[in-house]
Amino acid sequence: MNKQRVLRLGVVVLIIGLIGSVFIFDLQQYFTLEYIKSRQQLFGDYYRDNTAFTILVFLGVYVISTAISIPGAAVLTLMAGALFGLLWGTVIVSFASSIGATLAFITSRFLLRDFVQKKFGSQLETINKGIRKEGEYYLFTLRLIPVFPFFLINLSMGLTPIGLLKYYVVSQIGMLPGTIVYVFAGTQLAKVESLGGILSPGLIAAFTLLGLFPLIAKKGVAMANSRRALKKYKSPGNFDYNVVVIGAGSGGLVASYISAAVKAKVVLIEKHKMGGDCLNTGCVPSKALIRSAKMLSYAERAKDFGFEKTKVDFDFKTVMERVAGVIKKVEPHDSVERYQDLGVECITGEAEIIDPYRVKVNGNVITTKNIVVASGASPFVPPIPGIDQMDYLTSDTLWNIRDLPKRLIILGGGPIGSEMAQTFARLGSEVSQVEMAPQILIREDEEVSNLVAEKFRKEGVKVLTGHRAKEFLKEDGEKILVCEAEGKDVRIPFDQVIVAVGRRANTKGFGLEELGVEIAKNGTISHDEYLRTNYPNIFVCGDVAGPYQFTHTASHQAWYAAVNALFRPFRQFKVDYRVIPWCTFTDPEVARVGLNEKEAMEKDIPYEATVYGIDDLDRAIADSEDHGFIKVITPPGKDKILGVTIVGTHAGDLIAEFVLAMKNGLGLGKILGTIHIYPTLGEANKYAAGNWRKNHIPERLMRFLEKFHAWRR
Repeated sequence: MNKQRVLRLGVVVLIIGLIGSVFIFDLQQYFTLEYIKSRQQLFGDYYRDNTAFTILVFLGVYVISTAISIPGAAVLTLMAGALFGLLWGTVIVSFASSIGATLAFITSRFLLRDFVQKKFGSQLETINKGIRKEGEYYLFTLRLIPVFPFFLINLSMGLTPIGLLKYYVVSQIGMLPGTIVYVFAGTQLAKVESLGGILSPGLIAAFTLLGLFPLIAKKGVAMANSRRALKKYKSPGNFDYNVVVIGAGSGGLVASYISAAVKAKVVLIEKHKMGGDCLNTGCVPSKALIRSAKMLSYAERAKDFGFEKTKVDFDFKTVMERVAGVIKKVEPHDSVERYQDLGVECITGEAEIIDPYRVKVNGNVITTKNIVVASGASPFVPPIPGIDQMDYLTSDTLWNIRDLPKRLIILGGGPIGSEMAQTFARLGSEVSQVEMAPQILIREDEEVSNLVAEKFRKEGVKVLTGHRAKEFLKEDGEKILVCEAEGKDVRIPFDQVIVAVGRRANTKGFGLEELGVEIAKNGTISHDEYLRTNYPNIFVCGDVAGPYQFTHTASHQAWYAAVNALFRPFRQFKVDYRVIPWCTFTDPEVARVGLNEKEAMEKDIPYEATVYGIDDLDRAIADSEDHGFIKVITPPGKDKILGVTIVGTHAGDLIAEFVLAMKNGLGLGKILGTIHIYPTLGEANKYAAGNWRKNHIPERLMRFLEKFHAWRR
């Protein structure tokens, strides 16, 4: 047994002993109003003869009774008023009650916080975040409202992340008004008939209003700050638009569509192409190219499907023209014509935010009640010496090439880099994937990364993890990347390089800096939980806002940005990030929602991992795609889904059932009880739930059933 456990046990024994002694020796009789009133004269005489000793004993009794949460604080406070008078009684009780409350707080934290946070950490995440941000306001409110039992406040706040010093100071200030009322009542002890009569309904109501004052004041300060931010800008008498949306990517398109759907007048400004990165340089072209490359991989695997040999002749230029054709086919979904038909006015041009009410575009200044910034992000190019001389490609520019690179370096092991590494290898490039981290797909569990990396290597990709790019060189007309790996320089000759090390939010060049819109440390636009910037009528969504750079997250945020902009201050919605899924479209695909094992361990969240191997699934075997697994993270002994990782064919489609379950609070038992069509890949979800059930069959019940059936035979 470790020292901390022994100490905890000792504290528990001490508390039980103190509380037990109260009942064993019938000490509660001394904490009644009748007893205090009957001994008032005696206590007064003793106090006059032994002033210092009486104060010390009183302090000790008050602190101990408060610390172990036994009833009697109200009676002791009355006694303080009767003995010490209003001034000294208030001072003594104020410190005694605060010290006792803090000891109860410390005890609760020492004995219970680790256990509670580990067991219910995910459920308490929102509360913890609120306490870290505004804990003093909540505590002050609770201290001022008498209907909340103080001992419950002490114990419950000990389970939260609020700081010890902050807790003590706020408690002392917050309890002071109530202390004064009770001490004053104690000075008039002969007139007090019952504890309930001290606080009249009117006084309780007054305390309640006083308790709500900090929160009301906070809201008032926020409103005042908002008005102050806009004060120096002249508001137009009338506005041309309810909202101006800057950027026609997935976030901007949805924000403008939502605005038009609720009959607001909205204009959408885009300087380049409708559809943004997703349509033109991201999701659509990359998935089209991945699909073409996958057809070649099937030809390479001809024997897996019963064929001796299959040869596919292709021209890389034709493949890239197909990608361009796919973009053209999808374009009408995001076109100016479609959105104008939906009620959105569309302008092609560069927007410049002049002030919170005015946006300049194509030489014209338009006025608006609100602005939604959805300017997206661009590929980040690291400042590696020599890279500017390499005519490098990024996810924005690689779609313009028509000649297949013979020797290709992919700089980056994230989703984009991994997708392109496998795709170009399948198309015939000699691919070297360079990643400075110890694994590709660094956010995923190690076995996920290993499985994908193993598949890459089988297909000819040189996966160079632990390699830090130092310098790009040209020697005798040949391009070379110098990397550092295990303290040594590694030289990699190449013909072309694709830089895929991340994306940076687009925040420059359209007025944000001049206006003083705050930018976060990670380069995104700072915003609150309502997607509102430091200007109350400027909102953000999509990659420029973070924290997720997914098309579906941008669309999700866009609804909140549009609705919060249009209906402020009457109705506001906090953006909900509780269930965010994503998928990396390698082969095998890697799809995830919620926690994986790596994150659960980093956050110290207790969990169980249930795994189902897709190599066991009939449909996967029939399709010769019997590889990968489903891993479900749950709390110990419970079927609540905390997170799911799926590695395998069509993982991005399979994850949807778990996303729905998590969003609606459905456990694995519900998935197990749902009929799935045979033979389908979707059965894998049910079998994963079945594995969880097998692992939690009560052994005693099974032994009983065995005996029961033997008896029936």
